[in-house]
Amino acid sequence: MLYGVLVDLVPVSRQARELDHKWTNNESSFWASGGEWRFVTRAQIAARQARRAEEREQGDLGVGFEIHTKDGRPIGWMGINWLNPTHRLAMLGAKIGEPEYWGGGYGTDALLLLVEYAFDWLDVRKVWLATSSMNARVIRQMAKVGFTLEGRQRQATLAEGVWHDWLVYGMLREEWPGREALVERLGLRERAQTL
Repeated sequence: MLYGVLVDLVPVSRQARELDHKWTNNESSFWASGGEWRFVTRAQIAARQARRAEEREQGDLGVGFEIHTKDGRPIGWMGINWLNPTHRLAMLGAKIGEPEYWGGGYGTDALLLLVEYAFDWLDVRKVWLATSSMNARVIRQMAKVGFTLEGRQRQATLAEGVWHDWLVYGMLREEWPGREALVERLGLRERAQTL
């Protein structure tokens, strides 16, 4: 487990696998996918989970966590979707599946835990992620945490009839000020006291 201020990252459990159906079929997938409305059955979710388990057994180097509030409620997932040990690169991914937790610092706290884990435990030299240009929350989060906009793929995703760009953000290990410094700068402890 990785212990944060607002959330903890815990190994994926049966409870979160069951919530995956709800989270895949709600607005959170729209934002995580760059504008796709997904409607999938429980059987499709089970097949996807089985495929991922098989990939892990065959040496897939991704690492996934559930995001839990401090009272133990699962609200989403966060992980390293792809890890290249040769080049020491880690691609991050996340979804807060419970919309009432959007914009409250929960995702930022989880991101800080995951970046610290990637740099300090997995010894990666760079973390990166991609998001759609319509995802204002993630764009603000990247700026707050210190990620750099490294690339823009113009008009790469279609959401509700409008073309949006894909944005790629990255952070090098030497740019990381450390989780504690960011927790302080972002006021996450003060936020936790108001909950």
